[in-house]
Amino acid sequence: MMKATSYLFCILFGILLMLPSPGPAEAVKLRDVREKNANPDQTANPAVKSKRQDTLYVLRLGLAAASPGTFDPHFAAMTQDRVVADMIFNGLVRYKPGNAPLIEPDLAERFPESEIINGKQVWTVKLRKGVMFHRSPMTKPYELTADDVVYSFQKASDPKRSAYAGEYSGMAFKKMDTYTVRIILEKPLSSILFLPKIANYAGGFIVSKKAVEVMGDELFRTHPVGTGPFEFGGYISETNIRLEAHEQYFRGRPLLDGVDVLYIPDLSEREQGLMTGELDVIRGSIETGWTKSWKKKGFIVDVHGVGQSLIIYFNMTKKPLNDLRIRRAIAWALDRDEFLSSVGEGVGENMYSIVLPQFLPGGLTKDEVEALGMDYTLDLEKARKLLAEAGYPEGFSMEVVTSEMEAYRKTYKSMGEQLGRIGIDIKIKIVDHSTMHKKIRQDVNPIVIYGAWRPNADVFLTRFFHSDSIVVTGVKPDTNFSHYDKIDGLIEAARLETDPGRQIELWKQAQIKILADMAAYPLHYINMVHPRRNYIEYGHEVAATMALYPQITEKTRIVK
Repeated sequence: MMKATSYLFCILFGILLMLPSPGPAEAVKLRDVREKNANPDQTANPAVKSKRQDTLYVLRLGLAAASPGTFDPHFAAMTQDRVVADMIFNGLVRYKPGNAPLIEPDLAERFPESEIINGKQVWTVKLRKGVMFHRSPMTKPYELTADDVVYSFQKASDPKRSAYAGEYSGMAFKKMDTYTVRIILEKPLSSILFLPKIANYAGGFIVSKKAVEVMGDELFRTHPVGTGPFEFGGYISETNIRLEAHEQYFRGRPLLDGVDVLYIPDLSEREQGLMTGELDVIRGSIETGWTKSWKKKGFIVDVHGVGQSLIIYFNMTKKPLNDLRIRRAIAWALDRDEFLSSVGEGVGENMYSIVLPQFLPGGLTKDEVEALGMDYTLDLEKARKLLAEAGYPEGFSMEVVTSEMEAYRKTYKSMGEQLGRIGIDIKIKIVDHSTMHKKIRQDVNPIVIYGAWRPNADVFLTRFFHSDSIVVTGVKPDTNFSHYDKIDGLIEAARLETDPGRQIELWKQAQIKILADMAAYPLHYINMVHPRRNYIEYGHEVAATMALYPQITEKTRIVK
């Protein structure tokens, strides 16, 4: 038997078929039902003041999105969804708040242990006692048990009920007693690959079995129920939801009475809200000089990971991108430094492989890529020559959709300007972020620029480059926008490899093949920027978070 220990690895952000956005009318209706079922001293009314004091301490968080996507954590892929999931739900283990490279126990009282039983790897999880679920419109608070954990992973592994089902293929979940769960694997995994699957990320969130069964999946999407420091309070308006302090949170009642999450896609509106004090924390800008200017105004500006690895994916099944010469021509026409020039100092850096070696095992360094001649340093003459050889001496045109979010808009715009120099005309249509996610999963874009982070090289390569993950047509459609199918064997061999050195080498071979075939072009890594008013204290350092915001926990407070 071996004990899994904490591993250092940065992880992130990220992404999948989204369900329709929940409507405020549905949520308000649920809220009415909830208040009728709640105890008098636990009403969900946002106007209710703190039991400890006359002042209501509610932190106001401004997100760069037009609306929520879904509150079901097993479909939470976009920033606005992950932020809410982070405050409402827990995992068996968690990425340490503000320091995502570290993993620590969460709902599990200690790290799970693994052993081989009847030829299969079995991980045994001992649950904390006394962990309480939130109320729902139709259920009262109750204690978390193994039944909820087994139910949650069965839901997460069901492709009809989760966007992350592929992560749990070949796993079985068994209740041993009230506080003990066993996870049985058909094929053994190292702890560095196993722990992210049960962490507070993607399919690892634990939901209330009773609440989901009573409400059904559709209503649960508009009224989530977990064990986290904050519970869902309802809609204040179409673009503002209230989360309320979980009075029975197992780590202690939050210092905040609540969190207002406001969906404000326009940066200038968020800036104005922060300046006037209507907002306490906002998603900031990655533009050059932005961070420095807000620090001069007296605000605290957190620049932190884990951010996004921005990568260009080429749909190899669509003409003319099915021709390797065209894909390579595009690569030779792009300038990483030009893309990066719009990013503030210290906010981003260039990438040369799919997996970043400075954060995760298995990535290729710049020197390694240059030695292979696959760094694709800007060369317009070479790009034009390849276009002519492929039969497109005058170039061609393509239509793409992108998000209103700044990182996407600016990157597509820069790509369009750069490719215009060799005659490739990129017509860009800007849509809201939720619509973009739906469209690219419907395979409408010949070129997809996607920002994401994943917990290890296996997840990166599997979800973006294994043939099972091809959008629409894959056995388990996910985010393989390139329709790539040339490294399945390498991915699968690395996954089962128990020798870390050999495992890393296989991951590197897979990425060399990706670059040789130019299935994708790594751009750069971008950190996140979140300014806050100086009376906000998170209660932890802000170095890197998987939740795509600085993280608001039971220790976060307003000091006035």
